[in-house]
Amino acid sequence: MSEYGVVLDAGTIRFERLLPGPIERVWEFLTDPVQRAKWFAGGPIEPRVGGRLELRFKHRNLMTTDEPVPEKYRDVTDKGMIFRSEVTRWEPPRVLGFTFSEPKDGVPPSEVIFELTSEGDKVRLVLTHRLLSGRDEMADVSGGWHLHLEMLTARLEGRTPPQMWATHAKLEQAYAERLPR
Repeated sequence: MSEYGVVLDAGTIRFERLLPGPIERVWEFLTDPVQRAKWFAGGPIEPRVGGRLELRFKHRNLMTTDEPVPEKYRDVTDKGMIFRSEVTRWEPPRVLGFTFSEPKDGVPPSEVIFELTSEGDKVRLVLTHRLLSGRDEMADVSGGWHLHLEMLTARLEGRTPPQMWATHAKLEQAYAERLPR
């Protein structure tokens, strides 16, 4: 299992992680606003297909050290950002899907799907982000998902997550080099 996301087609990337279980605990980290805020974004979720999901990003709360913040991420780090999504799949405790962009000019929003499977005392997490608009968007989200999944893994293992922006810069560069042109 590669730590890096795998490109499935021009608009889809998939990540896999083997996490400490049980599956209900991992599900809680995906769906509970307080737990989700520890590795990704907080915000309420309506627990049904078609329900609203409000992702409240404030990266300052995810930083474990005082490190320089890249200029393009300064607002989301300090002021925060709210991202409104719609739940597309709700099958507790195994599948959660939601939109990750707004429909634009007739183009459907991208979609994120988390799939969880118990494997002994571990949980296999498969994250698929599909309907991405192309290589630039895929590169943009890949480094972010990779970093956030490292944070999720650390939280579930009871470790301190990695330094945020130094890790993100390395991942952003790695994906720029790895993604097919």
